[in-house]
Parts: sequence; structure tokens; C-alpha cells
Amino acid sequence: MEWMVWTIPTAIFFVCIFAMLGFMTFIDLRYPAAPRKGFLPMVTTRGDRLYITIIGSAFINLAWIGLTDWFQYPALVLCLIWGYVLIRWG
Repeated sequence: MEWMVWTIPTAIFFVCIFAMLGFMTFIDLRYPAAPRKGFLPMVTTRGDRLYITIIGSAFINLAWIGLTDWFQYPALVLCLIWGYVLIRWG
């Protein structure tokens, strides 16, 4: 029987996802979110924008891997910028 190998980057990824979900749960319980309209073509809450950020970041990374031979770190920077813009003004 083979076991899944958990690498450090994989562990960091999952810890970050669970930390974001925990933080968003805490913030939403403490300060309930009001739906708002930003530059996205729909009304969203904080949780909606976090979900769109995570899905968008996955697509950014997949496109980066598929279209370039460069290191993955610039894609991480793009994902952080994408997340900041979407959470702040989305």
C-alpha cells in the first residue's frame, strides 16, 4: 500500500487555506458581512470574494505552469495582487 507523500509546500498550502477559512469565520461572526457591489458584475460578500480569489489563484497558477518555464514565485506575487484587489474592491 502506498501513502500520499506530504511535502512541506503541500502542508503550507493546506495550512494557509484552513487559516484563511478560520480567520474569515471569526471575522464574519465578529463583524457580519453586508453584501456589496464592487467591480464584479454581481453582489458579493467577503466569503464570496475569498472563494473567487482562491479559484482565480488556482487558474493563475495553472496558466503559469502551462504557459511558462519560469519559477512559480512570480505567479505567487500575481495571486497575492489578485487577492488583494478582489477582496478590497471586488
